[in-house]
Amino acid sequence: MTDLGLETMKNRATGSKAQTWVLLLVFLPLASMGCRSQSPVADAVGGEEPPEKLSDYGLFAGNGSSQEPIPGVVPYDVNTALFSDYAVKYRFVKLAPGTSAEYRDAEVFDFPVGTIISKTFAYPESADDASKCGRLIETRLLIHKREGWIGLPYIWNEEQTEATLEIAGGTRDVSWKQADGTTKSISYIIPNVNQCMGCHENNRVMKPIGPKARNLNRDFDYPDGRENQLAHWTRLGYLRGSPPEQNAPRLPVWNDPSTGTLEQRAMAWMEVNCAHCHNPAGPARTSGLDLQLSQKDAYKRGFMKTPIAAGRGSGGRSYDIVPGKPDESILMFRIQSAEPGIAMPESPHRLIDQEAVALVRQWIQELR
Repeated sequence: MTDLGLETMKNRATGSKAQTWVLLLVFLPLASMGCRSQSPVADAVGGEEPPEKLSDYGLFAGNGSSQEPIPGVVPYDVNTALFSDYAVKYRFVKLAPGTSAEYRDAEVFDFPVGTIISKTFAYPESADDASKCGRLIETRLLIHKREGWIGLPYIWNEEQTEATLEIAGGTRDVSWKQADGTTKSISYIIPNVNQCMGCHENNRVMKPIGPKARNLNRDFDYPDGRENQLAHWTRLGYLRGSPPEQNAPRLPVWNDPSTGTLEQRAMAWMEVNCAHCHNPAGPARTSGLDLQLSQKDAYKRGFMKTPIAAGRGSGGRSYDIVPGKPDESILMFRIQSAEPGIAMPESPHRLIDQEAVALVRQWIQELR
C-alpha cells in the first residue's frame, strides 16, 4: 500500500475504537502475512480490540508522561541500541502474573503470552537534560498474544497527557539542543505497523529484537539500588535459567572503548542496527550477508563479497566490504546515506549516525 493510501485511511479515521479496529482489520493481516495458516484479526490480538489510549494498559503512574512504571513493570536498558535519529529511549517490560521468560544464550528470551514490551522515544530539551523525560514522541508496544507478537504505535499529544493508537504511524516536528550547543530539527518518522514487522521479522514471524542476554547483561540503576539486569530479572521471577552474569555473553557498548576492541564495537553496532535483517533468518537473508557478531566467516560478513542484488544501493561499488578501503565498500556507502533506497538501516530515519559511521570507517580502514 502506498504512503498516500496510508494517509488517506488515517484521515478517514476519527479516533474512535471502532474505527481504529477497522484499520487493524486491514493492517494486521498484512503484518502477519506468512506467519501462520490462518490470520483472523480476532486470533492475532487474542479476541480483543487493542486499547485506543496508552493509559488504558496501566503501565505507568499518572498519565505516563513521567515514564514512571507502576509495580510489576520493570525498566531496562541495552548495551548497544538501535539508532533512532538521536532520540532518547525508555524501555520497560511487563509479564503476566506468575509467568517467567526462559533464558536463551544467543536468541531473544522466550517470553510468555501476555508479555508487554514498551519503548518510548523522546527528545530532551538539551543534551545535558538527561534527568527529565523531555518531549515524548511515541511509545511502541510489542504484545505477545496467543497467536504471536503484534506491534502497536502510540503517539503522544502536544499536551503530553496521553498517547493514542495510530496504526498508520505519522510524523512529528522535533527540535533539541546538542552537546555542542547547536540546535537540530527534523520531521521525526513514526513507523506504521507494517514497518514494525519489517524490522521484527524472523523466519517470517514477528519477534522482539533487543531483549537478548548479550544486550541485557549490564547494570541498571533501580530505585532500590544498582544491580545486573539478568540477576534482577531472575530475582524478581521474570527470568528462569539464567547463568551468573560473568558466564553470560555481553555485547560491547559500541561507543565505549573500554568494553571491546574496535572490531568488536563496530560489529556490535552492526549487529543491533543491521543484523536483525542481515542474518540467515531475517528479512534480508537472500542477500547472503550476515552481520551478527557471532558470524566468524569473513565472506558471509561481507569481506570481498559481491552483492546479490544491490541496484543503486551499491553506489557503483563491487564488494560489501573491501578491507582497508572504506570508500570502496558498499556497506560504508549505505550507512552514511539518508537517501531512501540507499540508506541502511532501512528503518525510517532522517539523520545519519555520524559517530557510528566514523567507527565503522575506522574499522574498515584498519582491516588487512
